[in-house]
Amino acid sequence: MTPPLNSPPPKIHPLKNQRAFSWLRVKAVLAKEFIQMRRDRLTFAMMVGIPVAQLVLFGYAINTDPRHLPALVEMGDSGPATRALIHGMQNSGYFDMQGVVSHEGADEALASGSTMFVLAVPPNFEEKLLRGERPQLMLDTDGSDPVAAGAGAGALPGIVQQSLRPYVTPGDTPVETVVHRRYNPAGRTAVNIVPGLLGVILTMTMVLITAIAITRETERGTLEALLTSPAQPLEVMVGKITPYIAVGFIQTAVMLIGARFLFNVPFTGNPFAFLAAVSLFILVNLSIGFLFSTMARAQMQAMQMTIFVFLPSILLSGFMFPFQGMPVWAQAIGQSLPTTHFIRAVRAVMLKGAGLGDVWGNLWPLMAILTVVAALALRRYRRTLD
Repeated sequence: MTPPLNSPPPKIHPLKNQRAFSWLRVKAVLAKEFIQMRRDRLTFAMMVGIPVAQLVLFGYAINTDPRHLPALVEMGDSGPATRALIHGMQNSGYFDMQGVVSHEGADEALASGSTMFVLAVPPNFEEKLLRGERPQLMLDTDGSDPVAAGAGAGALPGIVQQSLRPYVTPGDTPVETVVHRRYNPAGRTAVNIVPGLLGVILTMTMVLITAIAITRETERGTLEALLTSPAQPLEVMVGKITPYIAVGFIQTAVMLIGARFLFNVPFTGNPFAFLAAVSLFILVNLSIGFLFSTMARAQMQAMQMTIFVFLPSILLSGFMFPFQGMPVWAQAIGQSLPTTHFIRAVRAVMLKGAGLGDVWGNLWPLMAILTVVAALALRRYRRTLD
């Protein structure tokens, strides 16, 4: 029998089994999530890879008490006492005695970063020592990295006392040890951290900004219009990263102003050398971000890739921990990171008065990395077009 037209709709009572908790429905949702994780292999790899990378880097590569740091000697006296002193420094584990250098060569080695210490032995050192005149030993250190230089400089008086014991009366203080911190006489940590912080900030922001460029368009559905446009891959890449170059220079200007007026960090080098290093570094990081954007399927994946690069850039570049104190394999990885070369160049320009020729050894690796990364990014984008 058909109900009248003006009758109220029948009440629908929910089934009891829909209101009750069901392990079958939980099992169905759980199976669906595992299927999704299996399909999203990149995210799963990042979830496993990032903890493993942190474990390895913090456990093996990071060393807050660096040993075997490079050292040179200005040999004003080559007697047995001097040789005993050099032998004692080598055996201490703090110094890696790499040879003899002149005064001019010592200045150049410290400025280029090829050595961390220079021990200056004065003329007639042994004669004054035997007469009890307490000759002076000068240890020049690269103060631009006070953490790395601090351990060796602090251990030197004890090493001298132990090494020269056969040549002096027991209980006497054989020599006067003077530590001269080049480029950072006060040993302020900010002088070392702030220039390196510029590289860390540019790495994080430039890579992340560009990494979400194409993935964002994919999620919003605007990538198809870009793929059907007549723009070539190189044209798209240049158009994508150019606006963010200005952003990078704005960040650099803000950091320089803060470094000068908040932390009193000096700028003693050539501005053109600094500009060349900053320009290359910004382009490298934007190219890395563009490469990531062609590999990721979603913005979350692009962010995960950025973290995977950002972590070793902080830990293995010499920004927080002494580069010379890392094991050889960690130094090899650090040499392949653009942040390592940029931080060296910026510290050399700002703190050591370096010019364009002095930082060329760190500029050409940035050029090489830029060439490789840009070529890979263009190749990946062409595949996307196809």
